[in-house]
Amino acid sequence: MKLTNRHLCFRFFCRSGPAAAAAWVALALGGVQARTWPSVDGAGHGSFSAAAARGEGFVSLQSELSAAGRSFVKAPGKGESPAEGQAEKAPSGPGGGKWFERSSGKPADLSKPVQVFILLGQSNMVGLGKIHGPEGSLEFAVKEKHKYPYLVEDDGRWVERKDVRFVRYMSGKGPLNNEWMTVKGNTMGPEWGIGHPLGNAIDAPVMILKTCIGNRSLGWDLLPPGSARFEAGDKVYAGYKDSPDSWPKGTEPQAIGWYAGKQYDDDTADAKRALADLKTHYPDAASYEVAGFFFWQGEKDGGNPVHAAKYEENLVRFIKALRHDFAAPQAKFVLATLGEAKKGSGGNGGQILDAQLAVDGTSGKYPEFRGNVATVYTHPLSLGGSGNSHYNGNAETYMNVGEALGLALIGLLNGK
Repeated sequence: MKLTNRHLCFRFFCRSGPAAAAAWVALALGGVQARTWPSVDGAGHGSFSAAAARGEGFVSLQSELSAAGRSFVKAPGKGESPAEGQAEKAPSGPGGGKWFERSSGKPADLSKPVQVFILLGQSNMVGLGKIHGPEGSLEFAVKEKHKYPYLVEDDGRWVERKDVRFVRYMSGKGPLNNEWMTVKGNTMGPEWGIGHPLGNAIDAPVMILKTCIGNRSLGWDLLPPGSARFEAGDKVYAGYKDSPDSWPKGTEPQAIGWYAGKQYDDDTADAKRALADLKTHYPDAASYEVAGFFFWQGEKDGGNPVHAAKYEENLVRFIKALRHDFAAPQAKFVLATLGEAKKGSGGNGGQILDAQLAVDGTSGKYPEFRGNVATVYTHPLSLGGSGNSHYNGNAETYMNVGEALGLALIGLLNGK
């Protein structure tokens, strides 16, 4: 199935409960199979598709595509409609549908610009899901539980996509990865759950470009340009490029070996470094455009009540700064919440969750984000553990979150 506006111009009715949401998604995506997501405590199950699992107010897909972006989103095949033959043709992936079919193995059309998606955040975006081992590893999930079948060939080898490139840098080191997308190494982030559906949905070369490192906060390390100093209690808190992170009112700051926004500068510099040498990172490609950003972060800010209180303001500025710095005003932005954070939970974690949900384009709080920013509510996708414990290394959590992020981005690209 190739996507049309008829497939994806909808609003999820999650306020009516998971059953209604799942039914709506199944209808909208042409009869795809619903996936069962265990609850965090394992006590119950909800029938959600990967997309519906975002939760309340998932997305109203009404974004406007640039002329370039519109031309690269795959159109429906002749004679296909949302209900015609999709269940028989393509329920091969865990969420069902074309976006989770196994790659054909064909290279991309290099006459088209590479569609670049930049992954940012902290340790869970870096990825500490286990690839090898018993229950909880990706290997076990795929080869014993038969999940995520698009990752593996019939003979058991990991699929290698020739149309999706995976590139990774970390604080000036790299490329740590620079290969056609395939399963390799010992740990993983959400990149495979993101990259495969995007590769299937976009009729152009795709690059998944990850530039991040763990233990970083949005209120300090990733503080975006344009952030001003502010006062809270008896302290002054750093603005962009200030050092240290805070100092007593009425005193002069004494700089340390780090400054507010240093990690933002490092991560964006790494991405620009990779893109400046495009042919090394996507062989034979002639051009690129930054089509989207993915963000999974928030644990470190949750440990600082001042940073938690400023999270929403910083997040709004972060989204705008990235689009400006990469000259990509139309680039989509999709972020994931922390899996342990449940709506209504309160505390610093609840404050960060509320901020992340507020920037979703359907919340109405930021009209300029409508149709181009989406928040994935990951609590229904997590199989246990916290972000600080890296979800106990459970690969299925990383895959579930990645799939939901990928589908949310596809939804924005295929807006009304």
